[in-house]
Amino acid sequence: MLRDEGPLTPLAGCTDVYVGLNFGTLAAKKFLDLWPLDDLRAIQIIDGRLSIGALATYTEVIQSPLVRRRLPILAAAAREIGGIQIQNRGTLGGNIANASPAGDSLPVLAVADATLVLASARATRRVPFNSFYTGYRKSVLRPDELIAAVEIPRVEGRQWFRKVGTRAAAAISKVVMAAVRADRPRLSLGSVAPTVVRLPQTEAALASGAAIADARRALEAEIQPIDDLRSTAHYRRRVSGNLLEQFWSDTA
Repeated sequence: MLRDEGPLTPLAGCTDVYVGLNFGTLAAKKFLDLWPLDDLRAIQIIDGRLSIGALATYTEVIQSPLVRRRLPILAAAAREIGGIQIQNRGTLGGNIANASPAGDSLPVLAVADATLVLASARATRRVPFNSFYTGYRKSVLRPDELIAAVEIPRVEGRQWFRKVGTRAAAAISKVVMAAVRADRPRLSLGSVAPTVVRLPQTEAALASGAAIADARRALEAEIQPIDDLRSTAHYRRRVSGNLLEQFWSDTA
């Protein structure tokens, strides 16, 4: 149907689509309901990688023993997305496809070096998560493709997640950070640039043994926060630095 009857906008939990429809800001007029496709809900280990179907809900992510064991920061992020009703309906694939830089699961997938499985009637291809977004709410997803699953290799090191918002849940992030402390630390931030971002210069500073103050200066230079209704660029930059210091202290 995506190939032959498009353009169609896929939807599942509708937690973002209905907001856009209600406010009249959604340009799409034709939709394709994916909710009945149970084959896209599986959470399993395939060839040593954690595979999460795109239609897995946040509640299913939270409750999954595999997720809690292999990627606990993803379960932590899912617990802070919306309220219980949103967690019961919202899907991991929807959070990815929505492409908001404030998506709470996205920094986790970035530091986990996840791969997205993109399926069409023609073929299936795999795209590294960190190459998926091309700009604000833009990605390499083609009009005839669905996000089918997320594949995550084993993550070595101490995992850390923190969301800063007006409330712990049911609020959009002002700043959200996911990180892994290993020989080569990994850091990713949301709500500080047009897309979710990895921080290679900050990672390199930490890996080299630089003082945390130097790493903080590297981080503050790498991000591009803006002023908006939820916060200011100055606040986001300062909080991002504070989160870096908290991560490094908590995982020492």
